[in-house]
Amino acid sequence: MRLVPLAALLLATAVPAAAQDAAPPPPTWPAAPPKLIVAISVDQFSGDLFAEYRSRFTGGFARLMQGAVFPAGFQSHAATETCPGHSTILTGSRPARTGIIANEWVDQRAPRADKTVYCAEDERVPGSTSDNYTVSDIHLKVPTLGERMKAADPRTRVVSVAGKDRAAVMMGGHKVDELWWFGKDGFVSYADRAVPPVVARANAAVAQRVATAQPAMTLPTYCQPLSRAVQIGDKTVGTGRFAREAGDIGSFRRSPEFDAAVLALAAGLVQDMKLGKGPQTDIISIGASATDYVGHGYGTEGSEMCLQLTSLDQSLGAFFAVLDREGIDYQVVLTADHGGSDASERLAHHAVPDAVRLDGNLTTEKVGAAIGQKLNIPGRVLFGGVNGDVWYDIALTPVQRTAVEREAIARFSAHPQTQAVFTRAQVLATTVPSTPPETWSLIERARASFDPTRSGDLLVAMKPRVLTVPHPVAGKSVATHGSFWDYDRRVPILFWRKGAGGFEEPFGIETVDILPTLAATIGLAVPRGEIDGRCLDLNPGDGTTCR
Repeated sequence: MRLVPLAALLLATAVPAAAQDAAPPPPTWPAAPPKLIVAISVDQFSGDLFAEYRSRFTGGFARLMQGAVFPAGFQSHAATETCPGHSTILTGSRPARTGIIANEWVDQRAPRADKTVYCAEDERVPGSTSDNYTVSDIHLKVPTLGERMKAADPRTRVVSVAGKDRAAVMMGGHKVDELWWFGKDGFVSYADRAVPPVVARANAAVAQRVATAQPAMTLPTYCQPLSRAVQIGDKTVGTGRFAREAGDIGSFRRSPEFDAAVLALAAGLVQDMKLGKGPQTDIISIGASATDYVGHGYGTEGSEMCLQLTSLDQSLGAFFAVLDREGIDYQVVLTADHGGSDASERLAHHAVPDAVRLDGNLTTEKVGAAIGQKLNIPGRVLFGGVNGDVWYDIALTPVQRTAVEREAIARFSAHPQTQAVFTRAQVLATTVPSTPPETWSLIERARASFDPTRSGDLLVAMKPRVLTVPHPVAGKSVATHGSFWDYDRRVPILFWRKGAGGFEEPFGIETVDILPTLAATIGLAVPRGEIDGRCLDLNPGDGTTCR
């Protein structure tokens, strides 16, 4: 299959491996700390997708599978969305501690008419809305690994690049040297940032790429059995091959070209900034967002996802080749912010007949309207979305609030698609668990996502396989994530360093374990009480990387 041309344009070719006459000595963990940490998040790269495609990988993923492989990593919390997930990866903390409880939440005291707050915005900016916002890191309550590294050694460079602003912000943190995400038509940053030449070059290459029509990609033999048309409303998915008309920036985002562009810019920043070449350890975080766009737009199966992951494997290989040619001693971790579920219509074809879409009447707005009518309370009494946080109107009297809560619990609980309804008091009375994440109860998962200053008055959990894209399907999404269930919680976690050897461990770990694990490899002390994760020993032998 052809390599995505943007990657070929901006990334150097791989250096062929030298021939060996004898078997290499057994690998040992390098004594010196790595000079560059590379943290990669593949948005919506579930443990299920990793299991399905791992035997097909020959590029970057194949390299990482030679290291420490944890196929059952967990975004252990209930809020399995992009922003909360990214907030855990390089902070060592769950959303209950990071404060990032969802992509959006309701703050009825927000200083504007729009009371919905986006996780990576500053809602205090005059004239802003949750759709037209100023990107900010103010809602992230804890430091990232890069911030801790810079505090210990101010020479450390912290760089973050992603397809989405929330991915770049949540992994980069509050003190970054370079932070770039893809805006409307190119890479952008905070308003006070100068555009370095490498970003200007990347944007010029992207503009040229988008302006050129793209033919359908060649479908590898192993993808062909997955190419089956599925009708979802007025859309047909499952057989796409990313053909694109000139100027179609939306289709560019929902294609392997998008990740290639992000990785190309990351490689350029490594080269131009000479990351990993100084006396200190630097860090770059990379958010590859296209898998999420493909999952939402076409589902997690079909020719589209097969082409996406095959292409990403090649683009990752090209990116690692650049680092190899630079001669950098680098440590990689790759994981995901959450998993995902396929379109209900295709699941029904795949022996999952109980996979259904959300009842369009089971929405906070409609349930709230019925409650308000019954209790004779004017205006909107409930805010938020289903399958997560629900807030009561703060203008309710105590008596009204009690009545609204009673009605809301009864109405949500009575619906056959609802699994559980938890009150704020019930969640806060639950101890944050310390047991293996695969054993957690639903309320324990909810507790790991709960911030009493931001979370809702109720938490509503849908039953397994209830896809919260309701009938009729409107907009660009046919599938989604965000449930309490393991298909959205389980993600792979892969560590790799040259010469370090590897192993596979099937037991459950958490993404919050990444920060203390990487910190130990560079000798950075992190007070245990400040984080939720634990150090994972990456040494496959008798020694340990956890100091």
